[in-house]
Amino acid sequence: MQKLPLDVVSLLPQLDQLLIELLKSLTPDDWQRQTIAKLWKVKDVAAHLLDGNIRVLSMLRDKYAGEVPPPINSYQDLVGFLNGLNADWVKAMKRVSPGMLILLLEVTGKPFCDYYASLDPFAKSPFSVAWAGENESQNWMHIAREYTEKWLHQQQIRDAVQQPGLMTHEFFYPFINIFMRGLPHTYREVAADLGTVVKLTVPTEIGGSWYLQKAEAGWALTEAATPVTAEVIIPPDVSWGLFSKSLRPEHVRGQVEIRGNEKLGEVALQMVSVMA
Repeated sequence: MQKLPLDVVSLLPQLDQLLIELLKSLTPDDWQRQTIAKLWKVKDVAAHLLDGNIRVLSMLRDKYAGEVPPPINSYQDLVGFLNGLNADWVKAMKRVSPGMLILLLEVTGKPFCDYYASLDPFAKSPFSVAWAGENESQNWMHIAREYTEKWLHQQQIRDAVQQPGLMTHEFFYPFINIFMRGLPHTYREVAADLGTVVKLTVPTEIGGSWYLQKAEAGWALTEAATPVTAEVIIPPDVSWGLFSKSLRPEHVRGQVEIRGNEKLGEVALQMVSVMA
């Protein structure tokens, strides 16, 4: 039986359960707290998570596309279209109460998770994971991307209301491991000698180390390799904000350590593993 490179489908319902418990614990003031996503408060992020559930069930499970996108000729065209969809939904949800958001998230969460659990992980996904440089993706990678979306937006809420819960090896490590799939695409235009190795480390027991090596076909993630030309060390609580573009390299440079070739290492700080 073929082994999945990444398997997080069983974590999706666990994330949803943690989200519902979190939202039910919030005070009225908590719902209006600003998140690291500069345009969104806690309630807006919860609304966006609901949008994700409904969009997947409508477009993928039910094969219903209610809105035809304009011509998409570039990555930025796609990002602009998605940002518009997200903004429209969040604006409409302003009139919906926190209680209704929780109810709708509970109603849509299980069918969302059941749908992804029903898929052949190696079949072609309707959507590619563009931030990883993929023009075509298999379902397992698309589901992995969905996991990062669920984790990231819940973490934004937890960060805003100062409630822990997701910065654990069980939930954070799969998230950051998936995000690292964006490293080869980030370095795609970087010239280096064959065999050059960049090591990216997210320390503590919830993180790990990833190795990027220059081969004839380009940069690729690999098993532990030496010698390391540049090592980038990023704290866990910095990494999720940086690689989701909520923080930028100049905001966190003092919290990041680069050993060896600094110029080569700094490229890693430009990685954005979301559609932004």
